[in-house]
Amino acid sequence: MLSEHPSAETEISRIGSYHAHVYFRTPEERARAEQLRAAVAERFSVQLGRWHDRLIGPHAAPMYQIAFAREVFPVFAAWLMVHRNDLVILLHPNTGQPRRDHQVNAIWYGEVLPIMNPEQLPEFSDEAEIITPNTTPAR
Repeated sequence: MLSEHPSAETEISRIGSYHAHVYFRTPEERARAEQLRAAVAERFSVQLGRWHDRLIGPHAAPMYQIAFAREVFPVFAAWLMVHRNDLVILLHPNTGQPRRDHQVNAIWYGEVLPIMNPEQLPEFSDEAEIITPNTTPAR
């Protein structure tokens, strides 16, 4: 139990926000990613990132990012589990340790893809991400 381990609660409090990386490798997967993106924008107060139709950073497939606040996690993470359109999604916290967050603290929905060139990710980062939702949920 978390209450038996005060340090675990301290570690959880270091989570500033979350990212979900939605991957697509074929035109058909990209179409499903577009459908998922529209459904997310319709339902959740999140920040939808740009489309990356080629590899970027440590990601092994084209993707877009969804950034969201801690408060959104319980409902959004559960919703993604059952509405991901059979797409591969990497969900990770932002704790100030980008390399660890992508490699160790991550949750994968579907196939686990490699993290490419993890040394490109800094071990530590002081940058605090400010999530400014760019969606207008209707639900």
